[in-house]
Amino acid sequence: MAQKLREVTETFESKYLANFAQLSKNTRGRKEEEDECDIRTVYQRDRDRIIHSKSFRALKEKTQVFIVKDDFFRTRLSHTLEVSQIARTIAKALKLNEDLVEAIALGHDLGHTCFGHSGEDVLRDLTGHFRHNEQSLRVVEVLERNGRGLNLTLEVRDGILNHTGANAPMTMEGKLVKIVDRITYLCHDIQNSISAGILKDGDIPKGIIHVLGDAHSKRVNTFVKDMIQETFLQISEGNKLDIYQSNEIYEIMMELRAFMFKRVYYGDVCNREKEKATFIVSSLFQHFLENPHEIPEEYRSLMGKESLERIVTDVIAGATDSYAIKVFQNKFIPSPQ
Repeated sequence: MAQKLREVTETFESKYLANFAQLSKNTRGRKEEEDECDIRTVYQRDRDRIIHSKSFRALKEKTQVFIVKDDFFRTRLSHTLEVSQIARTIAKALKLNEDLVEAIALGHDLGHTCFGHSGEDVLRDLTGHFRHNEQSLRVVEVLERNGRGLNLTLEVRDGILNHTGANAPMTMEGKLVKIVDRITYLCHDIQNSISAGILKDGDIPKGIIHVLGDAHSKRVNTFVKDMIQETFLQISEGNKLDIYQSNEIYEIMMELRAFMFKRVYYGDVCNREKEKATFIVSSLFQHFLENPHEIPEEYRSLMGKESLERIVTDVIAGATDSYAIKVFQNKFIPSPQ
């Protein structure tokens, strides 16, 4: 019998990928066993399930940083695609499993709320605990496909959960996405901040420009080359398996991060937008608690199985910016007759 295309790919991985890469055939599996696909590896299937999910499509209408509507500002979707592209470039150079990297990258922000981190902060304040990485895991395990979840492999679910926070992902591919997520948003948020008039080119500290470069593409290239070179160096010297940055680049990255938090993320413009987002999200949260019969149909299957607060949190976290604004207008703003 002819060899299945999936098996050809798995054989190629075994011969070509680095000995520290996660091979598709060595997956720790899914929560529910499934028959293998003849064509795609397990991580290719996970990638496809994420891309075809409703939560992935919703990312195009979710704020990254700026709520101001501009066709050239990043959304949560464009951020996700940039993380995937940059991470795959590095994965190819390091001979990691690109399909696993892509699946983790495409799924890492599925649980992000409307209005970016502002929405996340509000839900955390309202509920006492909310983290978008945990919500992303809940999306793929519980909420998608009418409560059945996507039944992804353990490696993808682990990478999604641990793409932020103190815990390290179990695979090199997950560790890669974790660092790339940070460098990606820092680089593109500079570009968006300049477009929004919040920053000027001359505002960025000269030391950062000197090391990283004076343009978006140069900064990304600096981070990418450094990560590839430093990871190869550290592993070749017998250090533990990890994704590395040189001390110089890491320190500059943290300096850039501190600058962006001070001037942009906690700046006047974002704070004003956060006040609006806080008011909308808080109002909708309370409205659905008081009117559970208005909870969208797709969440009704959870009624009686989980707390009302948990279900309302899912509704708000899954809402796009435009949906949240539309519902707010319908419920709280009088319309002329």
